[in-house]
Amino acid sequence: MNYHSIANHANKVSFQQAVINGLAPDGSLYVPEIIPQLPESFIRELPNLPLNEVAYRVARKFVDASVIKDDSLFNIVSETLNFPFPLVTLNANTHILELFHGPTLAFKDVGARFLARVLRHVAHSLQREITVLVATSGDTGGAVASGFYKVEGINVAILYPSGLVSKLQEKQFASLGHNIHALKVDGTFDDCQRLVKEAFVDEELRKRLFLTSANSINIARLIPQTFYYFSAWQSLQTTQPVVFSVPSGNVGNLTAGVIAQKMGLPIHAFVAATNSNSILPEYLDSGFFSPQPSRQTISNAMDVGNPSNFPRLKHFFNNSYQEIKSSIFGYAFSDDETREAIHQVYEQYNYVLDPHGAVGYCGTKKYLAAFPQACSVVLETAHPSKFPEVVESILQQPIPLHPALQALDDHNTPSIACSSHFKDFKKLLTELF
Repeated sequence: MNYHSIANHANKVSFQQAVINGLAPDGSLYVPEIIPQLPESFIRELPNLPLNEVAYRVARKFVDASVIKDDSLFNIVSETLNFPFPLVTLNANTHILELFHGPTLAFKDVGARFLARVLRHVAHSLQREITVLVATSGDTGGAVASGFYKVEGINVAILYPSGLVSKLQEKQFASLGHNIHALKVDGTFDDCQRLVKEAFVDEELRKRLFLTSANSINIARLIPQTFYYFSAWQSLQTTQPVVFSVPSGNVGNLTAGVIAQKMGLPIHAFVAATNSNSILPEYLDSGFFSPQPSRQTISNAMDVGNPSNFPRLKHFFNNSYQEIKSSIFGYAFSDDETREAIHQVYEQYNYVLDPHGAVGYCGTKKYLAAFPQACSVVLETAHPSKFPEVVESILQQPIPLHPALQALDDHNTPSIACSSHFKDFKKLLTELF
């Protein structure tokens, strides 16, 4: 399997090179040259297969065996998936896929753990130190920090917007030290994302540092997120049309679902559920993609004004607006609607949603009102105790803090202040590494 940049299909690279580069030299994203197809027999077998076997077979389609041999890839997948993805039923048509049982209680643990293990393999084979850059609006930082912590041969710089991530999220990535460096950027998440992208097209910096990215712009972050959809399908075993409601910021999780669908998993449709950063729903309404400055909301990991995976999403639909419209429904919800969803689901089902999952629930509720025959799965992307101020104020009662978060209470966050100007960021990187 080769990969090429979206901007230049003739510029083909191996999986290893695509992972190392993170972003193509022309500044665009890497995509596989084809979406590999899974045999119908595999889909029929899904309910009877262990998840790590399913994930291995899916990943094997994208990863060249000359780079990572079968036993090594199976071990990478098995180490990545050492926690469950329970499917919780709210009612006959609505299910919650819990993706927060990893070490940092967020869905991004899977992608970060897979990428860290792939890069560990690559760094060992190349005998070179690798520098990982990642921008975070919340959960990505913790997942990447946990996944790469003390991984030999890899240094990590995590950029985050000052004052715009929760204290618990900040502690998860800024308190570790060792090879993990937290850069507190004077700006928004979009500024952080821009700095990362500018670093990858700066020739002087690329020559000095062996750069790659751990954001979902890296194809090795995206591929393992397809595993969620196969896991949910294993648990559902339904003949109803299956729809996934995906809380959407950078739309990496949504794009991974589309890859699973294109591989042959029988997904009927997707709901792209957003907060007031409604760029994707507005595109689906109008056909025009108009990035905007990000707005701060209570579902902060989705506060993205220019979704970085949108070009991939379009690519997988042949850049056809009509094809995208046929598979994806986009809805945006306010903070008040998000709060009401948290309250309603708790009162009706005794289930506590986090703000991001609540946006996903709003999306599935709106979709089912129009298409009641569907079976909907909401991706619950983070544990609610990561957002105690928000959830407790809505439910008017304390939420038990997860033990993994209790352990962070006495941790300091020795972040490094960083300007949003690229020349300052570049100087800081060369001093750090």
